[in-house]
Amino acid sequence: MSASPDTPADTLRRLGARLFVRGWLSANNVLFEGGAEDGAAVVDTGYVTHGAQTVALLEHALGARPLTRILNTHLHSDHCGGNAALLRRWPQAHLSVPAGYAPHLRPWDARALGFTDMDQQFEPFEAHGFLVPGTTVRLGLHDWEIHAAPGHDPHAVLLFEPASRTLVSGDALWEGRLAIIFPELVGRSGFEAAQQALDCIERLAPRVVLPGHGEAFTDAAAAIEASRRRLEAFMAAPAKHHQYAARALVTYHLLEHRAVPRADLERWIVETPVLRLAPGERATPQERHEFARETVRRLVADAVVSEENGWIRMAG
Repeated sequence: MSASPDTPADTLRRLGARLFVRGWLSANNVLFEGGAEDGAAVVDTGYVTHGAQTVALLEHALGARPLTRILNTHLHSDHCGGNAALLRRWPQAHLSVPAGYAPHLRPWDARALGFTDMDQQFEPFEAHGFLVPGTTVRLGLHDWEIHAAPGHDPHAVLLFEPASRTLVSGDALWEGRLAIIFPELVGRSGFEAAQQALDCIERLAPRVVLPGHGEAFTDAAAAIEASRRRLEAFMAAPAKHHQYAARALVTYHLLEHRAVPRADLERWIVETPVLRLAPGERATPQERHEFARETVRRLVADAVVSEENGWIRMAG
């Protein structure tokens, strides 16, 4: 009788790693407990308002052992928002971020980093080193390859452990959805880069995927195929991608702020820089306002959000 295939939990145990599946607003965290020399490391740190939760999770997991390294797959607010809180708790920790962000960190440029354009909270932090595609980084007892994963974000990276074929995918691959292709929202090309990231993951052929959101999964081929279909549909009709992005970002905004007057929410959609192109690059002010009203109307109709006395909040 053949042995049963390993589960993601089996693989994580052998790697000396733990996956903390976080709810929105935070991305998942991957903790590597490490060897005596390297110490513990964590990949991605959640949203800034969840910083205390992230610290508490790691304190509970590590006990008296220190956290010595922090890494980010990319610098979106849900993946790096806890950096400053973790560095306060473990001031000797070394923070590494993808190398493409280097020009925007010294001096700190919130607009170039995307925080201003998305109107999301952040706390500045200092990076100590950079993750360079084509090199490796030691996590736990294993060397992990660093691969470029553009598309969702131009500077994002993947981490891949070749012996177990385990992938830390960030937002380049989820099991059931496709992440927003942010460059497309600001008038730059991103769809082709997202295809390249999927091509890279397909070549790596991971057995286990640790995504930025959701549970670990093993059927990477199915997730890649589903992502390709969604991506091709958006390439054929870019306006649908803008609509998808607007719905996702409005939902995220409401998860953060809990309840917002409808007029304020529509104004936020119109004025938030990353959404200004959503109705089309040459949209008039009237068309942008109509797009905002229609976005909120559809979210209410689909029961994603609820409206009461002029206030919009997440349904349920």
